[in-house]
Amino acid sequence: MPTPRDRARLQTMQEIVEIGRRHLAEQGAAALSLRAVARDLGVVSSAVYRYVKSRDELLTLLVVAGYDELGDAVDAAVGGVPEDRHRERFLALGRAVRTWALAEPATYALLYGGPVPGYAAPGDRTTAPGTRVPRTMLEIAAAARAAGRLEPPPPARVTKALATGLDGVRDQFDVDLPDAALVRGALVWSALFGAVSFEVFGQYGPDRLGDPEDLFEHHLAALADDLGLVPARDLAEAGAAVDNTGADRRNS
Repeated sequence: MPTPRDRARLQTMQEIVEIGRRHLAEQGAAALSLRAVARDLGVVSSAVYRYVKSRDELLTLLVVAGYDELGDAVDAAVGGVPEDRHRERFLALGRAVRTWALAEPATYALLYGGPVPGYAAPGDRTTAPGTRVPRTMLEIAAAARAAGRLEPPPPARVTKALATGLDGVRDQFDVDLPDAALVRGALVWSALFGAVSFEVFGQYGPDRLGDPEDLFEHHLAALADDLGLVPARDLAEAGAAVDNTGADRRNS
């Protein structure tokens, strides 16, 4: 059971992360300063170093918190869709990524924008939280394949080096997918975050093409097709097929 001292330390760490995220949004990652955090925390700068040793340590805390928050949002969205509705689970994943990114653009930029000068994220602390979303996406694809609901991709010729990398993905995520499906998954993963980044970073222009949400739905439906997820249908035993000519959002 945590001691009062442990609880006090945890609370202080949470406050440091909250202040750091506020400074991140207001000033950007490159301008983060532990002295400024200490000032807002109401302590001398030397006191903060008992909790966070450096600016890089603070950045790592923000990176891990951001990845975990995004992963939690995706898990909640996907968890709200029945396990046998594979395409809808993927669509829920994509929408959750976009919704979170638009609500937290500064943290999204830290995770998926340009690198922070002089900072290298430690893999032993950031890889696991940073791969939660692609892991969930590949688990959806693997479940669809096991249920016979994943359209088989054309055979893919991959180099020896890429094959080794794909074996690493298979082992890390423990998913039963052939090379061609993993290649397809990697392309969908990068395309999903590319679409979200275009919107978050204003690459569609000031009017955002009029209706960025509708544009994203078209993009997301195309990515579901690219991943090989069979369009959703009503329960076969009910004998009612869903009209597949409408928007995918109606099928979720």
